[in-house]
Amino acid sequence: MRRFLHDINPTVRGLLIVALIAIVVVVFQLQQTVSVVGGLLRIAFFLAIAFFVFLVWRERRSDIDTWSQRARAVFYGAVALVVVDLGVLFSGRLPAGLPTLAFVLVLAICGFAMFRVWRDEHTYGG
Repeated sequence: MRRFLHDINPTVRGLLIVALIAIVVVVFQLQQTVSVVGGLLRIAFFLAIAFFVFLVWRERRSDIDTWSQRARAVFYGAVALVVVDLGVLFSGRLPAGLPTLAFVLVLAICGFAMFRVWRDEHTYGG
């Protein structure tokens, strides 16, 4: 049996593992548990992203402190809007259609604003 599992294609082996987990969930009626774990993982992923952004900010905040007041306000405002936008995404309340387009446009505009502020504040000689 061990030799059979070792020789099988890794993709097929992975699909068999997923199918086995699905069968266990259906047989023992664990759908509610799976949805709770999924919600917890969604929250954990959002917190992990926030922690990473915090670490990057903490490393670069001395550079940001040298920027003009307007540049800092635009940069931090864009960051706050991105956090709120991602919070809506991770809350699971984003329906299809125009709200999804608005979500993507807000991310794009905030990213562009942050990029422009960063580029304008990092011009060297010129």
